[in-house]
Amino acid sequence: MLYSPEQKRRRDESVWTLVQGVLAPLQFLIFLVSLGLVIRCLATGEGETAALLSVVVKTVALYIIMLTGCIWEKVVFGQYLFAPAFYWEDVFSMLVLALHTTYLYVWWTGALAPTQQLWLAIAAYATYCINAGQFILKLRAARLQAQGMRTDADKEGQLHVQTGGAT
Repeated sequence: MLYSPEQKRRRDESVWTLVQGVLAPLQFLIFLVSLGLVIRCLATGEGETAALLSVVVKTVALYIIMLTGCIWEKVVFGQYLFAPAFYWEDVFSMLVLALHTTYLYVWWTGALAPTQQLWLAIAAYATYCINAGQFILKLRAARLQAQGMRTDADKEGQLHVQTGGAT
């Protein structure tokens, strides 16, 4: 079970659930734009500055969603990271953060040539896609759990009606 009834209640009542619900697709949109710019630059050599800066914007969006996600996890599960229900997603998120942070470092310092920076961004984006997939699977599991709870409640209600209230 992904959420206990109390955790589900806290999740449903938390403003941070809405924040995550807005930020996740926004970050994905930023990712798609940036990915397009990065691929265009790698393929044609054009738009280098835009491509490099777009990865910075994507990384800032990642930091924001990670920070608000930690707050959400604290509200729902009582700890900022590595709650059992999201342990592996959080572990993989650390790799995503590490690669994006490394990108910021090499972009800021010029430790790698621009083309190498963009290839690092591609690696960071690949891990981001895997991590996003993990979270999408969790969202699906939460929906299935909610459907199962509704089905169980419906069956219980039907049984209660059929037995005239005696169970």
